[in-house]
Amino acid sequence: MARHYGMDWLRIGAFAILILYHIGMVFVAWPFHAKVAPTIDWVAIPMLAISPWRLTLLFLVSGYASRALLRRWRSAGSFVVHRSWRLLVPLAFGILVIVPPQSWVELTTQHGYTASYWHFLTHDYFRFGMLDGLVLPTWNHLWFVAYLWLYTVVLGVLVALPTPPRAQAAFDRVFGGIGVLTLPILWLFATQVVVFQRWSDSHDVWNDGVAHLAYFPAFLFGYGLAGSDAAMAAMVRWWKPAAFLAIASYAVTVVIEVAYPGLARPPQWVSDLSVWARQPHTWAAIVALIGVAEAYLNRDHRWRPMLTEAVFPFYIIHQTAIVVGVWWLLPLALPAAAEFGALTLITIAACWVFYLGGREIGWARPLIGLRPKVATPAQPATTEPTL
Repeated sequence: MARHYGMDWLRIGAFAILILYHIGMVFVAWPFHAKVAPTIDWVAIPMLAISPWRLTLLFLVSGYASRALLRRWRSAGSFVVHRSWRLLVPLAFGILVIVPPQSWVELTTQHGYTASYWHFLTHDYFRFGMLDGLVLPTWNHLWFVAYLWLYTVVLGVLVALPTPPRAQAAFDRVFGGIGVLTLPILWLFATQVVVFQRWSDSHDVWNDGVAHLAYFPAFLFGYGLAGSDAAMAAMVRWWKPAAFLAIASYAVTVVIEVAYPGLARPPQWVSDLSVWARQPHTWAAIVALIGVAEAYLNRDHRWRPMLTEAVFPFYIIHQTAIVVGVWWLLPLALPAAAEFGALTLITIAACWVFYLGGREIGWARPLIGLRPKVATPAQPATTEPTL
């Protein structure tokens, strides 16, 4: 299985975009753990360009990486055990240590909570119940890690079962042409609009079935794509029409957002149109991004191994850095542009400190999603992606 550097760069870029997206959540009217006041309606317009596909793409590239990891670990059982260690240890660490400041800031800034952080941590966070509408303890943004672990276990079970001898050949035939663009869109229409109507994710792994119908197939598609030169070539061939379709679908949501900004409630038919437009936007953008990455970014660079390794630690810490950063900045009452710039710098600095510091401490490496250190300091410890 040849390494596709374009997919590495796409993974790095997707997580960088996710961090900027979560910074943007501070400024729009949509619910988030920390908010500026007043919010800025127009910020939603660039965020709507990202919102439909960002998570589906992350699950797809995680499925893609899982194919290489399965080959590395040879058996499905070893793969599941290894991935469980790499995912569940950081998830537990995140729930216990990284996420609590987010809940405290949300309670103090939006719910009138007055107790100190220490009191919150020792008396309220581990209540295993509700506090003013918030479930505690919680995983917040780390829900993605929990879902990824679940999909990994299911993949391990599927791989351990007898596999039809021409399964990959069938994948190549189905997705080796225009089907790579059209068939997933039809699946999204059927599952996300016609049979069910999905407006958002619940982040509750047991009660988020409609989201699983989007994310798990994307994960499996990524696994199949990692072994399919035909499907990858089709994405390269069809990326321009896909980009046009994604932009056209996005234009529909922009018109709706401009007409009904912020938390305004449009008529039902307008809401339905928004949900319909979201589906081609989701998959067409993914096809376009993968096609561009494969055609133009499939080359290595000296920064790639470090950035590939840094993705998971960045993901673990970034939202807490954002939320705590907002809490620090709110008393300063900065202009919105200055607040955005300061918050971006705080978040980037926190991510790098968390990664560069944690990778040098042997016992901390598993907590932040890194493998045990087995290389000399002059060499990257690993280029194996975790997410």
